[in-house]
Amino acid sequence: VQLQASGGGLVQAGGSLRLSCTASGGTFSINAIGWYRQAPGLQRELVATIGSDGSTDYKHFVKGRFTISRDNTKNTAYLQMNSLKPEDTAVYYCNRGEKIGSYYYKGDYWGQGTLVTVSS
Repeated sequence: VQLQASGGGLVQAGGSLRLSCTASGGTFSINAIGWYRQAPGLQRELVATIGSDGSTDYKHFVKGRFTISRDNTKNTAYLQMNSLKPEDTAVYYCNRGEKIGSYYYKGDYWGQGTLVTVSS
């Protein structure tokens, strides 16, 4: 199982980016996907999750600005990020795991990360 994250870049505050996470191997549709991020010097933190049933959850600091989605026909999950802030600057990672209710259990498989830099 491999995950490939892409779509990061440099954007001004208030701008938008869409990240993609494409999976190969395994059965993508049965897994939940979690997007995480890690800023320099900080721990990796969960940002948003989407279950196999399409249910979504967001951390408070991105709620209303980010949207997670998935297209099982393309084995791809997305993270649409709007109204970006400098504090959103981080390396963003995707993870395949399980979701029970609103709780996400991260799996062993991570994408390589994609850097998002938001300038003020």
